[in-house]
Amino acid sequence: MLLLQKAMVLGLRPVCRLRLTPSRLCIRACCTDDSFQPQHPSLVSSGNNYSARGWGLLGTLLGFGAVLAYHDRSCKAAQKSPRIYTREEVSSHRTPETGIWVTLGCEVFDVTEFVDLHPGGPSKLMLAAGGPLEPFWALYAVHSQSHVREILAQYKIGELSPEDKAPPTLETSDPYADDPPRHPALQVNSQRPFNAEPPPELLTESYITPTPLFFTRNHLPVPNVDPDTYRLHVAGPPGTKSLSLSLDDLCQFPKHEITVTLQCAGNRRSEMNQVKTVKGLEWRTGAISTARWAGARLCDVLAQAGHHLCETEAHVCFEGLDSDSTGSVYGASIPLTRAMDPEAEVLLAYEMNGEPLPRDHGFPVRVVVPGVVGARHVKWLGKISVESEESCSHWQRRDYKGFSPSVDWDTVDFDSAPSIQELPVQSAITEPRDGEMVESGEVTVKGYAWSGGGRAVIRVDVSLDGGLTWQAAELDGEEQCPRKAWAWRLWQLQVPIPPGQKELDIVCKAVDDSYNVQPDTVAPIWNLRGVLSNAWHHVHVCVTP
Repeated sequence: MLLLQKAMVLGLRPVCRLRLTPSRLCIRACCTDDSFQPQHPSLVSSGNNYSARGWGLLGTLLGFGAVLAYHDRSCKAAQKSPRIYTREEVSSHRTPETGIWVTLGCEVFDVTEFVDLHPGGPSKLMLAAGGPLEPFWALYAVHSQSHVREILAQYKIGELSPEDKAPPTLETSDPYADDPPRHPALQVNSQRPFNAEPPPELLTESYITPTPLFFTRNHLPVPNVDPDTYRLHVAGPPGTKSLSLSLDDLCQFPKHEITVTLQCAGNRRSEMNQVKTVKGLEWRTGAISTARWAGARLCDVLAQAGHHLCETEAHVCFEGLDSDSTGSVYGASIPLTRAMDPEAEVLLAYEMNGEPLPRDHGFPVRVVVPGVVGARHVKWLGKISVESEESCSHWQRRDYKGFSPSVDWDTVDFDSAPSIQELPVQSAITEPRDGEMVESGEVTVKGYAWSGGGRAVIRVDVSLDGGLTWQAAELDGEEQCPRKAWAWRLWQLQVPIPPGQKELDIVCKAVDDSYNVQPDTVAPIWNLRGVLSNAWHHVHVCVTP
């Protein structure tokens, strides 16, 4: 029996090293290599080889049988009583130190060991750390392939508790209680009102920004508009009747589609904050996105209401349906000359990327003003009028204006500066990220570039040494008509890292077709509201040997 026991233990040893999972039979246990043979044949009489081989084979078979019995019991146990976790427990595992857990459906996975193996890079998988995978999987079709689910199954550690409750909802008295759900990848700058930007590594993954990742800029609670009762009021010239257009009425106008980049005036404000404190949301490089918009031309609707160009200055004023507790609504305006110009392609948009506008982006109708600051793209549009002066809205008269670096809040005179309309040339690096480690040899630098007023980006220069030497990046994206370059250009550059270099100061700057170029530093363009931040963009990385 001692010999039999020894053979069983030796047979079990290599098998016990295998990872047994409920979803996979360990076929390797069936192999007949030397690892299953007794390691000490001297314990068996050498004069009876047949007997020794027989006892060894019997011991191995019995050992294998024990393994199968144990495996079958483990499978049944795992199937009957998986480890149960709460969402709170999962959310506490979001770093390599705590372990990186994610959920898919009701299942919980520990993907700590897989993060560095993720084909899309560790940073993308880390966006889901401590939470659900579903919002991120929906962005990439490859996740629907069966082999991806098979890989994930290997990391399953349990299931979510059926009693686990969703996060408590806001009180109904809260004006933001009815705000729509948002994508968890968005980096939130404020919750009420909601303002958020996509992480840089996702921002330039595609030329058209996926709708859930489009940056969100709200000034007030998001209204919940009934499309069946919605009416857009368009005031006519004095002495004429106003139009009251339903969503169906608006769809009767010729449909026009354009690809347009929207950028917030405060994009990259965080860099101005590093020079001197400014007032405003701490936008990084993501307050910019691109979509395919569709709707009626504003010039067609204004013409239907009886408006035409006039010799005196005039402005088209927009009012949204979003309001504060006093009933004040968001408003903005653009010059009538731009609104009436068919070549300016100003839209009353009701579609975004081929679908009805999401609530966060203005459902059912918003203004899209190509080449102009995002503040004029009024969402949840309720009223249009033509006035002799620009909108009286706070956001037109007392915000979104640029000033000298010498102007502070004690000396600022908002009436002395024009409202921002067209934006200056802009570019930023989205990969690699600031502070990232890159391998020696070669580095790939990616980013975006855009200029206001329809001016096309003709070149992006990239430097690895803080601006001492430059190389031109490759421009990607759609070719655009002269003076109608409404959308950004994505760009990238693969460049060798100088031997022995331990750190890189990567810089980019863009040039548009009017040969406007970004300023080299932030300080000379600093202003108290932190708008129009378009200096050279720097990213510092370390080089691993």
